[in-house]
Amino acid sequence: MADRTSSSITIKADRAEVMAVIADLESYPRWASGIREFTVQETGPDGRASLARLTFDGGPFSDTVGLSYRWEGDERVRWELVEQGGVVTGLHGSYLLTEEDGGTEVTYELAVDVRVPMIGMVRRKAEKRIIDSALKGLKRHVEG
Repeated sequence: MADRTSSSITIKADRAEVMAVIADLESYPRWASGIREFTVQETGPDGRASLARLTFDGGPFSDTVGLSYRWEGDERVRWELVEQGGVVTGLHGSYLLTEEDGGTEVTYELAVDVRVPMIGMVRRKAEKRIIDSALKGLKRHVEG
């Protein structure tokens, strides 16, 4: 899983406000298209999720997976697959938040492996669609 897809967007809010929305995993179904359910199973000392279960509906694929999270203050969060689903066999992602004049630049990186054979170009295109949709939903939710 060497190849990652990434994209960025600028949100008119401070970094702490944006990270608070990102850290509220259980609210994702309200603003992130394709996310049906997010359940926090364990939290760390900072009160943020350390282990969660995600159910998504991504067009031709629906799945439920287990993810572990590592939080770096309000600057970055990384997650990785700890429980495979029926389709997803590997997953690594992160949000990096950088303060800018008048807002926060949010960079989302994602790499997904699936059981179904898929050429790299098609996989990256699917990752890009997931990332862009998530970033737009995050921006609408935070700024709205």
